[in-house]
Amino acid sequence: MQENVLLQMSHIEKRFPGVLALNNVDFTLRKGEIHALMGENGAGKSTLIKVLTGVYQMDGGEITVEGEPIVIKSPQDAQNKGISTVYQEITLCPNLTVAENMFIGREKGEWVRHKEYEKRADEILTQLGIPARSTQQLGNCSLAVQQMVAIARAVDMKCKVLILDEPTSSLDDKEVNMLFSLMRDLKGQGVGIIFVTHFLEQVYEVSDRITVLRNGELVGEYLTEELPQVELVSKMIGKELEELSSLGETEEKNIVPSEVFYEAEGLSSSEALPFDFSIRKGEVNGFTGLLGSGRSESVRAIFGADKVNGGTVKIKGQPVKINKPVDAMKHGIGYLAEDRKRDGIIAELSVRENIILALQVMNGMFKPISRSEQEAFADEYIKVLNIKTAGRETPVGSLSGGNQQKVILARWLLTHPDYLILDEPTRGIDVGTKLEIQKLVLKLAEEGVSVTFISSEVEEMLRTCSRLIVMRDRHIVGELKGKDLNQTQVMKTIAGGEA
Repeated sequence: MQENVLLQMSHIEKRFPGVLALNNVDFTLRKGEIHALMGENGAGKSTLIKVLTGVYQMDGGEITVEGEPIVIKSPQDAQNKGISTVYQEITLCPNLTVAENMFIGREKGEWVRHKEYEKRADEILTQLGIPARSTQQLGNCSLAVQQMVAIARAVDMKCKVLILDEPTSSLDDKEVNMLFSLMRDLKGQGVGIIFVTHFLEQVYEVSDRITVLRNGELVGEYLTEELPQVELVSKMIGKELEELSSLGETEEKNIVPSEVFYEAEGLSSSEALPFDFSIRKGEVNGFTGLLGSGRSESVRAIFGADKVNGGTVKIKGQPVKINKPVDAMKHGIGYLAEDRKRDGIIAELSVRENIILALQVMNGMFKPISRSEQEAFADEYIKVLNIKTAGRETPVGSLSGGNQQKVILARWLLTHPDYLILDEPTRGIDVGTKLEIQKLVLKLAEEGVSVTFISSEVEEMLRTCSRLIVMRDRHIVGELKGKDLNQTQVMKTIAGGEA
């Protein structure tokens, strides 16, 4: 099999300040193979791809193409060596024609040969079965066809290795099938394809092999047909099935039946497919699933953070309209977003200013909170949540990640919410602070606050939630509670119910 190896990455290391992002990682791609690169957020997939494409320079290891050692200094250098990448976000020019996009940067100003480019483009499009004409404006083509044009450009540049980075995330089922047909055609021509995706079913539909990374290290390489989905999930998450079985079943949590606080039917947004959801007063439930399963998009729809497209919502049995975050806030809903740096803290503002932000929005700009009240609120929550800061006027950006998270929690607790949504509240923070936040969640529930808790760490969710909604490929595929609330059952449900 060694003579069929197209690309070999051996003992790859990549360091950033204080972080070993890739540690002794191997990756092998064969000619005429579709190879899925899998792993959860932070596993090292993107870093490995960026090393291969010259975006990052590796700190150790070797890369060979067809047995010849190579050094990749830049993305252009990678392209010259036959390594091309098609990203999730289309990087072509929608205002130009298909032919212009396929040959831009290579025509050397010889636009007198424009007809020759169009003829060549049409030949390639026909050869690859792409439903487009060379003279069409790219922006008028579907996303799937735009992806295919980007692939056609790579093929015409004699690529040997084609990297497809989340190519199907914005495509419907018909468009996905078109793309897979093209991938199989290229595979038949000997092109090696690296397929990066979070859709498990697509991996099993089109890939020949799977390489799994976790925490910057290689877990293993497997033949797709020999790796059941449930085992793939366990390798990505980091718990082996034997270990999970020994954990035993979680006893049913003693939840006192109470009134439904929030209820949605057919709720959908620009990012979330229609779903039904409810939560009772004092309940802690959670959305679980692999990265990209739709869990964050679902809670953003509940909060109105993305454009709501449809569905009905009731709070305490009464119909309400939540089309934007301020609507949700006025109905007693708070939301700690997944990305605290982008959607949470305002780094240059003080701890005090960050804490009072949501309450001030609810009060309105014409009812400013007095400085003395702001200081009293800030001092109270710095003490209650044990926020480690030099003082209330310290810029929040200078605090540790865990203390920044506590500041955002304080912001929402100050509004006295009836329903609090926490998306990855413990990501990137130390164990001690994680436990503090988990205890706080359970304390809030005892006080009657409804909490939806999302975490990439399944064990953490099992400790805090009495009910888990399981998601895969942006659909709800199961609901677990009582004796079914254990790691093995979570992974089986994510993987599609396999034993």
